Amino acid sequence: MTGDAAAKGSADAGSAADAAGRERASFLPDLLIAALERGRDLPAVHLDGRVLTGAEVRDETSRYAQAYAKLGLGIGSPTAMISANRPEVLFTMGANMLTGCRSSALHPLGSVDDHAYILADAEIETLVFDPAFARRATELARRVPSLVNLLSLGPAEVGTDLTALAAGFAPRPLVAPRVGPEDVSGITYTGGTTGRPKGVMSTYRGAATMTQIQLAEWEWPAETRFLVCTPLSHAGAAFFVPVLLRGGSLVVLPRFDPAAVLDAIEKYRITATMLVPTMLYHLLDHPKLAAADTSSLQTVFYGASAMSPTRLAEAIERFGPVFFQFYGQSECPMTISVLRRGEHDVNRPDRLASCGRPVPWVRVALLDDDGAEVADGEPGEVCVRGPLLSAGYWRRPDQTAELFEHGWLHTGDIARRDADGFLTIVDRKKDMVVTGGFNIFPKEVEDVLCSHPAIAAAAVIGVPDDTWGEAVKAVVTLRPGAEVSAAELTALVRERKGPHHAPKSVDVVDQLPMSPVGKPDKKALRARYWSDGERRVH
Repeated sequence: MTGDAAAKGSADAGSAADAAGRERASFLPDLLIAALERGRDLPAVHLDGRVLTGAEVRDETSRYAQAYAKLGLGIGSPTAMISANRPEVLFTMGANMLTGCRSSALHPLGSVDDHAYILADAEIETLVFDPAFARRATELARRVPSLVNLLSLGPAEVGTDLTALAAGFAPRPLVAPRVGPEDVSGITYTGGTTGRPKGVMSTYRGAATMTQIQLAEWEWPAETRFLVCTPLSHAGAAFFVPVLLRGGSLVVLPRFDPAAVLDAIEKYRITATMLVPTMLYHLLDHPKLAAADTSSLQTVFYGASAMSPTRLAEAIERFGPVFFQFYGQSECPMTISVLRRGEHDVNRPDRLASCGRPVPWVRVALLDDDGAEVADGEPGEVCVRGPLLSAGYWRRPDQTAELFEHGWLHTGDIARRDADGFLTIVDRKKDMVVTGGFNIFPKEVEDVLCSHPAIAAAAVIGVPDDTWGEAVKAVVTLRPGAEVSAAELTALVRERKGPHHAPKSVDVVDQLPMSPVGKPDKKALRARYWSDGERRVH
């Protein structure tokens, strides 16, 4: 399926369903309308010193949607947004949904080069921006030929003030756009940690399925006060509709800061939040944690990258049995499998290393390179079928065909399945190190390294080696005040995993390179050790 074909509107599909006497399916815009109406008299969002009810968010969203229409934006209009967390982000996101725009998000921590690449690749015409990013918006407009509309979330020296324009409209009832299940609702760009970022085409069907899975499979507190400390334009947005549909509210911080997170948990009696592993490590290592009251927490959702079993056990000891893991990726968002709170057994490191069991909304198989299922205990690529899947990669038909080879979506993750059906990701297929003819999965080495009490985080890569082809290199950060020798860490891995897994070298650094979404950036890490700039390792 090409990007052009997938992005075409399908209003005819909705008309055909109506003609046959069937109401079309509910998609994310419908769920947003229901959520705001259901919670119209309840606090919905605590953000930037304001408390907004569902009705207030609903009315502001209506105004922004009308402003979009006034500017000529509608179904399929390619838009993007860059902003810190502020109320207008929610209103703009709602306007995107209700007008049927095809949206993309720019991470606030991304570089101008990254943003220009995304805007040009996705052929974005309209950029919504926080006034703090006015200079960035000006530069992007200069560099990206397709970008013709600049809309600011408040007064700025460039573009149209979207907030002022929206204020001129009276609220109207919210109406969902006439779209079909396979229409593209947004393009999300991969992290680019293994190559040039690719645009993943999200469909209305996939986004609705993701929300259904969240509501049906995730373990939510009875009274949900959800803390958002990630960008609303990215991970934070995925919790907006589910929380409101459950009658809960969101407390939104401007950014992740360990001390601010601990203060917010105590102040608002937060019952749930979502953290990527790096964030949890920062909380565990923060001096304020010892005196912080986190007793209100009932569920901490975590995902996005692999968690160290040792650090997870430490977190369970400190916060209690509140952790719930979700495993997914942009191509199959959020929930391929889950590890429930009661399945986190601190006496079983192998279980803490697991990403749980597949949810019943998708089919999951572990396949070899020929598309055949592997036996339990053997490594195979996690492959998925079902309504959760994306439509492929924007304007990359060859890579889309590769993504769906053998009729399955290929995640690129290698896992083993145990007799109880639990999956354990051993690593990314492309991150595997081949040393002396042996296949080494870096995550297995990283888990051993992180079991040492001195290690805060670890990343393992392959580096060119004249003798071994590739040599295993470990790059680690230390916990505050800790010390450890390279020889001690190498000996630990050799004892636990064998000589082929033992790093040939260990570097201690102050900080691992991270992608904007908090994943270790192994592409950047490898670049430090390639003197000729040519990739000669897997």
